[in-house]
Amino acid sequence: MTGMRTVRADIDMRVLMTGFPTGVCIVTSQDDGVPWGMTCTSLCSVALDPPTLLVCLRRGSPTLGAVLASRAFAVNLLHDGARSSAELFASGAADRFDRIDWRADDEACGPHLVLSAHTVADCEVSATSEVGDHVVIMGRVRRMSVLRTQQPLLYGLRRYATWPQAVADTDPHLDFIN
Repeated sequence: MTGMRTVRADIDMRVLMTGFPTGVCIVTSQDDGVPWGMTCTSLCSVALDPPTLLVCLRRGSPTLGAVLASRAFAVNLLHDGARSSAELFASGAADRFDRIDWRADDEACGPHLVLSAHTVADCEVSATSEVGDHVVIMGRVRRMSVLRTQQPLLYGLRRYATWPQAVADTDPHLDFIN
């Protein structure tokens, strides 16, 4: 086969995962009132009953520390105009929450990125499992907030993208309403 190359998985898993496009979210939490957050593409729906999400966070990250300490987090699903927010929260900048608009009411499990997210899920940690250099966190969804019906931000092949216009003209929430 032309163009085929083989790479050992223990050398670089990124080779495999760059060919798997996915949505982009920012996982947020608070520890003693201090907001923490990181860009994440490791998000998965686990169950509808009870509604449960799975996120994978890098071991040693301050965001993981806040999630484990508070036993709660928010998943901010980014819209197609939020690439700069994804990059900011991937950068590790200490002042990231000073540079973005966010809210956290009494019911929030983590900061809501109100200008960057199209939907936010507030989750309570229901289980954790250490796997390699990450921690898998199961979160039971306690509340979901739809902020806008903008198209989702996508990531794959080491770049950001969005749906083609033909797909973007449909309402992504119709399947859930009917």
